[in-house]
This record gives sequence, structure tokens and C-alpha cells, in this order.
Amino acid sequence: MINEEIRDREVRVIGADGAQLGVLPTQRALELAEEAGLDLVKIVPNAQPPVCKLMDYDKHRYEQAKREREMRKNQKVISVKEVQLSATIEENDVQTKAKNAIKFLQGGDKVKVSIRFRGRQITHTEIGLKVMQDFVDRTKDVAVVEKRPSLEGRHMIMILGPKADKPVKGDKAKAAQSAPAAE
Repeated sequence: MINEEIRDREVRVIGADGAQLGVLPTQRALELAEEAGLDLVKIVPNAQPPVCKLMDYDKHRYEQAKREREMRKNQKVISVKEVQLSATIEENDVQTKAKNAIKFLQGGDKVKVSIRFRGRQITHTEIGLKVMQDFVDRTKDVAVVEKRPSLEGRHMIMILGPKADKPVKGDKAKAAQSAPAAE
């Protein structure tokens, strides 16, 4: 609520510089805001009496929108790409699918690996599990298993995420020792 929208009898007023101006009647607070060329903005409505601040409301809204735009720009959107396998997939097909999955993972995306069991294949889910494990072994350099293979209806689904490139404590010490030697 700003300016005339404030219906309380008395409000605690904070100046534009952050100084406490005390508890004032709302009319007097509005006069102070008008004299300063600012708006009276209710910032804590549930307090007794409510807390209002003298500020340039349009400038405040603009800066807030600017911060939100900046936050949206900096966030990374992770999409989920899907690789579909089958229980009877051949060696070359697995290699091709693994190559594609590695490309997705290096791009920062997650990969959903799925196997659809057709007909009587559903009775041999252990074959699908072996195919999934083989796929994990092929992508273990760049991937980490986020969701273990699980059966959902006629589909076996597993989710792989990109491996974080954080050095382990021992690696940091080795890197520090080798850096001066290189110079």
C-alpha cells in the first residue's frame, strides 16, 4: 500500500535515509512524504502501529524488476534429454546412443535413459538391467547416476546427471605441488 491507500490512524515512519521519525498520524506522514517529493510506502503492515517508509516507489519497483531480470539471466536451465534403448539392442547401437548421451552430459543436460519392454520381454527385466549397467559403464567418465534403474509399467527408467568437476582434497594438494614445478 502506498500514499492514500494507507487507512491506518497512526503509522511508524522511517525516513528516506533510514532514520526513525517516530509514530505519526497518517495525514502528517503523507505531508512529510509530499514535502520530500517521495511516496509513503507501508513495508510492515502487521506491526502495531504499521511501519511505513518514505521512498521513491517507482524507483524501488524499477530496481526490484532489474534485480529479478538479472537473477533470471544468471540461472542455468537444465533440460532432460532422453535416450531410448531396447532389451535386444546391438553393440554398435549402444555405442552410438552412449556417444549422444555423453554429448548431452558435457553440454550440462541430464539424460533420461529408458528401455521399453515389448511383449514377453517384460518377464526378463534382468536383461534390461544389464543393458542399463553397460550404458552406465560406458558413460561413467562424464555421468553420475541420479536415479537408479526402476521399472515403471513396461518401461525401465534411469536418470544420469553431469559429473561435477570438483577436485578432491588430495587432488588440490597435488595440483598445488605441480604448479610451482612447472614454472
